[in-house]
Amino acid sequence: MADTQVDEKQVDEKQDARAERKVAGLARRIEAFGREHGGTEAQVAYIGERGARIVLVGEDGGWGDLVAPSYAMAQSAVEKAGVTVHESFDGEFAAKVRTGPYEWKRMAGIQLGGAGAGAGA
Repeated sequence: MADTQVDEKQVDEKQDARAERKVAGLARRIEAFGREHGGTEAQVAYIGERGARIVLVGEDGGWGDLVAPSYAMAQSAVEKAGVTVHESFDGEFAAKVRTGPYEWKRMAGIQLGGAGAGAGA
C-alpha cells in the first residue's frame, strides 16, 4: 500500500508540473500578444469540458483568443501575465475590438449559410 501512495504522489507532482508549464506558456503567449498590440486586456469564459477561452483585446483593437484546459488554469495565466481581466465581453471592452474585411466576410457567410450561399440558395 505504501508503494501505491508513493506512485500516486509522483503522478500528482507530474500533473502539477505539467499544469504549471501550461499556465506559464499561456502567460507568455498573452504577454507576447500585449507587446505586439501595445497592451492587452482579457476576458475568461468557461466553455465546458474543453476548458476556458481567454479572449484578448489589444490596445490597437487587434484581438485573439487562447483555450486553456481549465478555468482555473486560464485565471492563473491571465494573473501571471498581469493583464486587466473583464467579467464579461461587453460595453467599452467589446467596443475596443477592430474587425477587418476577413471577419465581416466570415460573419456574412455564416449568416447566409456558408460558402456558396446566396440568392436562390
